[in-house]
Amino acid sequence: MTSTELRSRRSFLALSLGGAAVAGSAICVPSMARAQGQSLKWANLAPGFTTLITDYMIAKGIDKSNGLSLGKPTSYTAVTTYYNDFVAGNYDVCIGSWDTFAARYLQGVPLQYVCTITTANMINILTPGGGAATVKALEGKTLAAPQSTGTYRMMRALIKELEGFDIETSTKIQNVDNPAAPVTLVMANRADAALSWEPNISAGLKRVPDMKVIYNAGVEYRKKFNIDLPYFGVAVRKEAAARDPQLVARLNKAFADCLAGITGNVEEAVSIAGANSGIPADVLRIAISSGRLQFKHVSMSDESGKQSLRVAGDFLTRNALLPRALDSGFFAA
Repeated sequence: MTSTELRSRRSFLALSLGGAAVAGSAICVPSMARAQGQSLKWANLAPGFTTLITDYMIAKGIDKSNGLSLGKPTSYTAVTTYYNDFVAGNYDVCIGSWDTFAARYLQGVPLQYVCTITTANMINILTPGGGAATVKALEGKTLAAPQSTGTYRMMRALIKELEGFDIETSTKIQNVDNPAAPVTLVMANRADAALSWEPNISAGLKRVPDMKVIYNAGVEYRKKFNIDLPYFGVAVRKEAAARDPQLVARLNKAFADCLAGITGNVEEAVSIAGANSGIPADVLRIAISSGRLQFKHVSMSDESGKQSLRVAGDFLTRNALLPRALDSGFFAA
């Protein structure tokens, strides 16, 4: 090989190696970006327990450790706007009641359900200390309830099917605009019973300890069906999931880690949430320690998770609360 040929060969190898290095860099950069995850928009509802989830997630960096970039959530005070903005695609990840997500999905909204994070143990009927001890004893009495909510409709269907008692026709419903009002009315002796959910139940019990829970939706449902009735969960917009094939797995892991952290150290969790939740720390402690605010991660990537939603979906469909059964497209996996 001549010296000219040798120099040409060396130049070719140098260019080849340089090109490989550039190609390697081009491959490496997107891989790192994928590992960090796409930037996502999410939200919380204040006052309410959702801020406990979002504040703890961010404070502990759980999103980052799971390859997510959630950032500061948008805070809403109106439930209707909170859900409507998710339906409109104004944010990507929503924490809400599973039946609301199911109803919107069946109406054609491009969303999928990722996981359940609480059970329906949160939903209760509360009476004064000397008041009714069973739901049937409420016949003819006044029941304060947020009648426009899916939670009210779910509780009505549950009591009607399990107890043979229709709260809407057998009691005098005093409709209210928010879940805190029913408990306030019972404390003021302006209603005989309150239908609400945590942390409103614990807030009332803290102020008037002789009040009592006479019906717990999650407990009664489990007695009948031997499975948890889901309540709050996490949904994601389909377009966000389509941009990242690993997004659902990352969200599942992040919310599982978040709930494990909260239940593992409740004191730390409620101190992190602080005033942002709009709920006193001692009320959150009561709600969690009582088992009514029951954090439980159930992934829709698991068949058992899907089955819990199918059973609950069939229950709602049977009681005309959903137009038809849920199909496989609802479950994010």
